Amino acid sequence: MVNVAVIGYGYWGPNLVRNFSRISSANLIACCDLAEENLQKIKQLYPSVKTTRDYAEILNDSNTDAVVIATSASTHYDLAKQALMYDKHVYVEKPLTLDSVTSSELVDLAEKKNKILMVGHLLEYHPAIRKVKSYVESGEMGEVYYLYSQRLNLGKVRRDENALWSLAPHDISVILYLLDMEPVEVTTRGESYLRDGIEDVVFCSLHFSNSVMAHMQISWLDPHKIRKLTIVGSKKMVVFDDMESAEKIKIYDKGVEGLGGQDYKSYGEDLTLRFGDIVIPSIKMEEPLRTECLHFIECIEEGKKPLSDGHDGLRVVKVLEAAQKSLKSGGCPIKIGDV
Repeated sequence: MVNVAVIGYGYWGPNLVRNFSRISSANLIACCDLAEENLQKIKQLYPSVKTTRDYAEILNDSNTDAVVIATSASTHYDLAKQALMYDKHVYVEKPLTLDSVTSSELVDLAEKKNKILMVGHLLEYHPAIRKVKSYVESGEMGEVYYLYSQRLNLGKVRRDENALWSLAPHDISVILYLLDMEPVEVTTRGESYLRDGIEDVVFCSLHFSNSVMAHMQISWLDPHKIRKLTIVGSKKMVVFDDMESAEKIKIYDKGVEGLGGQDYKSYGEDLTLRFGDIVIPSIKMEEPLRTECLHFIECIEEGKKPLSDGHDGLRVVKVLEAAQKSLKSGGCPIKIGDV
């Protein structure tokens, strides 16, 4: 049994508390939040869970095995570092921190302390995304050419972070997970329409060493609610639509082929378009957050490396960092690491 404390009961914290309270191998013993009204909500829903406004109480409690951090991104580094220093396993919501230096420090500290450091890259635990991953790995799609994602909605308008840092971690983590590689260059443009200095709309392109491209459209100022990812391969094309209630994935047997087995990259005049069937695979849906929380507990109990470990969190932060630099420079291409 792993004793868990959740830090932060604002926007996402209630979902984490709900899941950890229902996992048989986890024992939710405490919640910490600065707002008294949030603590009252916890007391009403989970009367057996200790509540406090003092993070030190959580850290000094030797019964606490793991700390789950669901506070604002600007606090992640300090809270996670303190928890690791007090020999707690740590789950921290995305992004890991706001720069690669502090993220790297947390990764090193977790390894030094021999503690689990896991980042809440939720979509890596989505059954449909895992299905897409199997198509990429099996070669069924052929060579992956490019990907593009759209994460759009009207609201929630943030005050302390732009659309890039708030929304893009989801798509960046999925793209890196599917391709199993890091980009070499990032180009980003965006604009602030609602609040000065906080970009509401962002277009970000990732360039990889093998000529693969990935493009992200991110905004909380849009008439459509869209959460979609398209992957174009040499054999097939796949669309993941998270807004669909049942048909999360569609596989398009479409492509471009050369006549007579010729290399169409050399003989451009001999291209033919192929239009095949559209397949909608059956997927056993489970709540991704429950899967993610279970994985965290299992990693603690069995000493396993998390799928979205500290290194995974670090590489996402490196991309965000480069994208932010490109954004502030008006769209200049930025090499990963040149920050």
